[in-house]
Amino acid sequence: MTKTSFGLNAPHIDLGLLFLRLSGAFMLFHVHGWPKIVHYSEELVRIEDPFGLGTTFSLLAAIFAEVICAGLIAIGLLTRLACLPVIAVLVVSMLIVHPQWSIAEGQFGWLLLIIFTAIALCGPGRFSVDAMFARKQED
Repeated sequence: MTKTSFGLNAPHIDLGLLFLRLSGAFMLFHVHGWPKIVHYSEELVRIEDPFGLGTTFSLLAAIFAEVICAGLIAIGLLTRLACLPVIAVLVVSMLIVHPQWSIAEGQFGWLLLIIFTAIALCGPGRFSVDAMFARKQED
């Protein structure tokens, strides 16, 4: 069994990354992405347009990050790349759209930002489509 520099078994780290990917992607999709799809017209009126690109662009960008990228992260496909739009949407939301929020008011957003930044830094782990493709390339 492979040990890391911290003496942890690598499979435990891979399980932790799998858990982060699945739980983070589920929460992002369930709380933010799915409601934007189901209530698209209401969200189009309600969504902020922080860069003046139009509410349609802002909503589609959020849906891309919170639905498409969340799905890619969950299965571990193009994981690090898929984390970037999610991180961008969260940073814009927390620092530009809602700068008045206290940490307590924005804790869900900050926790999602922590989760997806950790995944972007660490990668998807062994239990991912990315890792499966990497193993096939080694053969």
